[in-house]
Amino acid sequence: MNVLLRRFLPLSCLLLFLGGCAGLIDYYFLPPPEDTAQELYEAGRESMSQKQYYDAINYFMKLKDRYPFSPYTPMGTIALADAYFLTEDYALAAETYKEFESVHPRSEEIPYVLYQIGVSNFKRSESIDMPQGNLQEALQYFHLLQQTFPDTDYGKEAVDYIRRCRKRLAEHELFIADFYWRTDQYGAAWKRYMYTVENFKELPEVLEYAKLRSELSYLEYQKTVSEEERRKIQGSWRNWAKRWL
Repeated sequence: MNVLLRRFLPLSCLLLFLGGCAGLIDYYFLPPPEDTAQELYEAGRESMSQKQYYDAINYFMKLKDRYPFSPYTPMGTIALADAYFLTEDYALAAETYKEFESVHPRSEEIPYVLYQIGVSNFKRSESIDMPQGNLQEALQYFHLLQQTFPDTDYGKEAVDYIRRCRKRLAEHELFIADFYWRTDQYGAAWKRYMYTVENFKELPEVLEYAKLRSELSYLEYQKTVSEEERRKIQGSWRNWAKRWL
């Protein structure tokens, strides 16, 4: 019995030693287990609540990349877009909201998503001296929201945003027309003012200014053209003036 015990004890010690070494090897050399989809989502939400938006972006990106088919991923995608929005990265926010819309077109979150796409693009177009393509896209989404979900809070807010978008577009047109006026390009100014009058009839504060400036630029333009050209533009002016002046 003592002989068996003496033979067994060294073997037991060796096994315990090797087991401990294996644990150390696993700890130091093997990659740690990945967070679950739920853990990533909850960590992202916690970061959002702490206003640590860049940390939240990191968590939600990992969730999307590692677990594209998890039930946590759809709401994680919206939360990712929200985090981009809150860091004022409106381009990435809009693209991420659009991604959700394309993958989950029947989700109950669609009114919110459409609204956020519109607002993101609206915020990308705050300077009237820049091209207004983003503002046109914002207007498109607000119209879609108002027509498709008119009874939601987002659909009702879309009505106000439509007017704000239209006013900003009109101000952009006036900015260009005023530039033409200041640089003595009266023909181009006249046409731009007329375009504003024709296309923004619902904005009286814009309409009155554009009508007045169209008259002035027309008179200046007449001084710079030949007699034949003057007769042509007078005919065009009279037809237009019958409707507005």
